[in-house]
Amino acid sequence: MSWTDEKVAKLKELWGKGSTASQIAEIIGGISRNAVIGKAHRLNLSAKIKTRAATSNHNFENSIVEKEIKNRRGRKGKFKSLIIEKDFEPEKPKQLEELDENSCKWPIGHPDEKSFYFCGRSSLKDFSYCKLHLLYAYQPKGKKDEVTEKDEVPEFIEKKIQTG
Repeated sequence: MSWTDEKVAKLKELWGKGSTASQIAEIIGGISRNAVIGKAHRLNLSAKIKTRAATSNHNFENSIVEKEIKNRRGRKGKFKSLIIEKDFEPEKPKQLEELDENSCKWPIGHPDEKSFYFCGRSSLKDFSYCKLHLLYAYQPKGKKDEVTEKDEVPEFIEKKIQTG
């Protein structure tokens, strides 16, 4: 199937009016919904981000912006609260067989060594790690690129380990 100038013009017109890809494919005829989506993408037509629940486009866009702001604050706030906290519970070394869903599963040492164990502290809800090891595992966006050497420990985490 080839896109003629007429079909492209019709696609742009219908896309601009807010028709769905399925509707456009049916109106133009002889093309699939995916072909419409692909061509719209190649033409850099604006993405459709409307939902049926949205009553007006203005309210919908405002709600998206508000959610994004809340998500950014929430993620940043979670990490700041972990960094500020100073009282980490002591490690409770556990072997693999002793781990349960509430244990921190951060490995300590190398699995081939006899001294290998898992942290064993209480893990946070919905995570596999304790508060301290979450700082290692889940870094705030943009922070992953800042650590230059593989074995280098960020200064704020090193301080937490020393005070913990």
